[in-house]
Amino acid sequence: MVRNPFIIIALLFLTSLICLTGESEPLPKPSQWIPQDAILTFELSNPQALFDVILGAKVEKAITSVPEFQALTNENGFKEFLGVVHYLETALATDWKAAVKSLLGEGAVFSVLPEDQLVFTADSTNPDLLTQLHDILFGFAKNDAEQHGDSDRVKLKEYNGVTGYSFGNDEVHCIIGNRFVLSNKSNILKRIIDNRTNVEYESLSNLNHYKNAQMDIDPEAALTAFLRMDILNQVSGINNALTRNLNPMAALLAAGITDSLSASNWLLAELCIDEENLLLSTEIDGKLDMSGPMAFIGTNDRVGAALPMIEVPNQIASFSFFRDLYKFYSAKDDLFPERTSGLIFFENMMGIFFTGRDLTEEVWKEIKPEIRFVAAEQKFDSSTGIPAVQLPSFAVVFKLFHPETFGIVAEEAWQKAIGLINFTRGQNALPGLLIDRPVYKDVKMTLTYFPSVGEEDKSKQDIRFNFRPTLARVKDNLILSSTDQLAEDIIDSVLLEEKNPPEKISNVHSLVQLDVDRLASILESNRETIVRNDMVEKGKTKEQAEAEQVMLTRIMQYFNQVSLQVGAQDDTPQAELKLSLNLPAAE
Repeated sequence: MVRNPFIIIALLFLTSLICLTGESEPLPKPSQWIPQDAILTFELSNPQALFDVILGAKVEKAITSVPEFQALTNENGFKEFLGVVHYLETALATDWKAAVKSLLGEGAVFSVLPEDQLVFTADSTNPDLLTQLHDILFGFAKNDAEQHGDSDRVKLKEYNGVTGYSFGNDEVHCIIGNRFVLSNKSNILKRIIDNRTNVEYESLSNLNHYKNAQMDIDPEAALTAFLRMDILNQVSGINNALTRNLNPMAALLAAGITDSLSASNWLLAELCIDEENLLLSTEIDGKLDMSGPMAFIGTNDRVGAALPMIEVPNQIASFSFFRDLYKFYSAKDDLFPERTSGLIFFENMMGIFFTGRDLTEEVWKEIKPEIRFVAAEQKFDSSTGIPAVQLPSFAVVFKLFHPETFGIVAEEAWQKAIGLINFTRGQNALPGLLIDRPVYKDVKMTLTYFPSVGEEDKSKQDIRFNFRPTLARVKDNLILSSTDQLAEDIIDSVLLEEKNPPEKISNVHSLVQLDVDRLASILESNRETIVRNDMVEKGKTKEQAEAEQVMLTRIMQYFNQVSLQVGAQDDTPQAELKLSLNLPAAE
């Protein structure tokens, strides 16, 4: 027999601790409670990574420094809201940021089910805080219902050992352990309560598609999204949108993504976040059929490798694609069985420009799959004139298999196109383009431009003065640019590549980069025009239109760059979207 009182006390303490632990056993993962017919599920799996940024000093400064937010703090409604927050902080003996971190500290899940059914769960690191907050909100709701003569609106009811609540309408919720569960349908909540301990329950976590998607999730991902493509593909409207590519340009850019989605059972998206970047990556289980019409994005049954993007001064956007135009156009009857009138018109026009040459065998076959595009902010010279509406310059760069011969053919087609533009403008009594042949770094260009003779106000010239269409050939590169300024910058970049040939990016067929600060500069330069258009077309007041433009510019200043990379690994499409942040320094 144990006689030492200290040992007895210790044993009683351990026994009570074991009992308490048994009563509050860790709950299964929320996905074990979510019905497996959920169409879309968001999971906050790494809350701390999100809190570090969203609730950090930099984001707080970015929000509070906006004049519109400062004005909002003076409104009565906002002051009342702050009063409620302060009351809750006092009643819960914590600040609102700490409360949010506690209430969502173990993660959260939001699911969309068929027939507009919704489920939300949140796991708290502090169950007592969750209960206290709920009790306070329940009291608020009950008092409000009684004051409005609708006391039956707020309800509570026991079901299978769990107390369920409703604050009104179709909202129902309960608290089980440290988990808050909310739905807009009582039958869903009952279904969860009935099966919360049933390991054989047909839950999301027991779905093979979900298990397969979870295998390669980045442990650093703050948020994930799981989409049931097998369910969506049964919806006729969505299936038609994914399987019918009626627009050749969209089909060329999408590069089999829609076909892969239509053949997929699921799509998974992951978001990793820190103070400098947001990184969103996606994966599906559908395969690219490289042996069929989609062969234009690869070689030897594999996804092709795109070249690095061209970089120029004042760059706004840059694109790099691997697209075999010869294979693409050869498969047009399979890709577009119902030939559109636009495609027929395009063929007729190209036949004129290329002197009747076969478009497939004698034009597209001469162009290599590596195609690049770039757009840049223009710098205008006040002595020669500044357009009232300032557009960015843009250019496409092709690589040719036989630049010595086909380069001449392309230049002839270019000059015919300029001639057609002049003929059409002449019919409408509009000024035409003049042709010049300047030389830049030993590269002879074909430059066309609108003469400014007779233009009185050079500070607000016509929109046509944004354009100085230019063709240039450098080695095997064919440059088609909207201005000679951009053409010269591209020549510099291409010549630099000749000295240091870039390595292709394997398993990547599409690269996109957007420089947000430059885009914001373009919007700022055209603010007056944009405001005027919003007033005329959308019926806004000048103050409303200006406020929207200011707000848009301020939001954009918090981003440096947006980049997108699309490709495939083992014929499985993958995409990665990266947003580089420019948050203000915390004081």
